Amino acid sequence: MTLEGDVAIVTGAAAGLGAAIADVLAAEGARVACTDLHGTEIELDVTDRASVEQAVAGVVASMGEPTVLVNNAGVNRIGPSEEIPEERWCEVLDINLTGAFRCCQAVGARMLAAGRGSIVNVASISASVGMPGRAAYCSSKAGLVGLTRALAVEWASRGVRVNAVSPGYVRTPMIANAIEQGLVSEERIRERTPEGRLAEPVEVAKVVAFLASDAASFITGQSLVVDGGYVPYGAPAPASETPTSMYTP
Repeated sequence: MTLEGDVAIVTGAAAGLGAAIADVLAAEGARVACTDLHGTEIELDVTDRASVEQAVAGVVASMGEPTVLVNNAGVNRIGPSEEIPEERWCEVLDINLTGAFRCCQAVGARMLAAGRGSIVNVASISASVGMPGRAAYCSSKAGLVGLTRALAVEWASRGVRVNAVSPGYVRTPMIANAIEQGLVSEERIRERTPEGRLAEPVEVAKVVAFLASDAASFITGQSLVVDGGYVPYGAPAPASETPTSMYTP
């Protein structure tokens, strides 16, 4: 797997998973444009179309035409669904879903013109499971997977692949903050996850790099789950417990 000669744009790259993705893409040979609201050389606000277009134009001028786009920028707002203010709902949808669409349009148009490109959207296992207090987040990530599929089938014949990666619980500043506030229990995550731990950002980043590369040249419209077995696990006991056989020899 190599990304030599590729120009990659990563949103939400100032810290956490985005920073790890940028590092792995660079290690695989890509020239990486790290973008975020703050903390990166390139400022990009995914809620502002003019900001998106300006950032993309800057990347083209300084690095060349983008061949990889990773839509990682995202937020979460937690609270009872019957009480969440509409502006908070709109904020999450605007950043996580519409923001990704803005970037897909701005960068995808250039990829289509060149007849080549790979887009990876960072979704979540929240796209396929219900999580209390996270109606906006779950909806935005489910929408992002739907967007991934729609663009994939529309753009495949024109040389642009579109995939998603759906991480489970990853040891990022967002999760660390949620654990610290008591919104998430690390112990329960470990118990519920067959691998018995949270993912490290680099583990998800490597999957993103794979999907972005020519090693995944016949993969499009997919959402690759990286969760240590969290979603498929369905037993009533903690994943670390092995049931005693009910049969006697």
